[in-house]
Amino acid sequence: MEGWLGSGSRLGEIGFWADRTPVHEAARRGEILQLQQLIANGACVNLVTYDSITPLHEASLRGQTQCVKLLLAAGAQVDARNIDGSTPLCDACASGSIECVKVLLSHGAKVNPPLYTASPLHEACMNGSPECVRLLIDVGANLEAHDCHFGTPLHVACAREHLDCVKLLLNAGANVNAAKLHETALHHAAKVKNADLVEMLVEFGGNIYARDNRGKKPSDYTCRSSQTAKCLEYYEKMPLSLSQLCRVSLRKATGQQGLAKIANFPRSCQREQR
Repeated sequence: MEGWLGSGSRLGEIGFWADRTPVHEAARRGEILQLQQLIANGACVNLVTYDSITPLHEASLRGQTQCVKLLLAAGAQVDARNIDGSTPLCDACASGSIECVKVLLSHGAKVNPPLYTASPLHEACMNGSPECVRLLIDVGANLEAHDCHFGTPLHVACAREHLDCVKLLLNAGANVNAAKLHETALHHAAKVKNADLVEMLVEFGGNIYARDNRGKKPSDYTCRSSQTAKCLEYYEKMPLSLSQLCRVSLRKATGQQGLAKIANFPRSCQREQR
């Protein structure tokens, strides 16, 4: 394969399309010594495959932290995009590798790359990695990043029933009533029949009467005898609790970030358990 070796080329822009190179394979398998030797011999670390995957994508997707460090030190493009638009940070979050995420962020990876697809936060929520979600939130991840297929990160976390991630997003101020085709996180919770998830969303101001593009409420997606249906029925009959009213009022007064101020709302102000 002519052109994948060359002195100084590894520090240039993204290279030409190529078949999978030995650098890709070493990065994927975590073969550190092989990768070091290839780089020392002048291998280009920025060549892309036909689907625009770089060696850094490979290493990040498989949580190969040491390979990620080697590639970045050799000039790998930290925000390179593959054919789907994903960056190495997206892939590291998809793998759930908190160490890879930290390394990429320390080398300037954008936590909010200008994508039309799933963001790093979407990927962390999809994987169900609370550590990654917490770190991304701490460095300013956009809680309302919208993917045309998945909706917001909260939609993703609810659809996958990752309650720890849902709680982190809500405590950070994610919009509990954000809609994807008018479908809210509560619709997802009802569809997966998770009563604990329904309760958490309602406690943060989730609208149980919200209707999707089919005109259906969350309760329309449950079986009457299920625990989820009973939970939604309870909330439909009961007035909002003090904690819920406070959250709704604070949301209107200060916007989404205001919710973070009541993440640790006093227990004395929480609703009585049914």
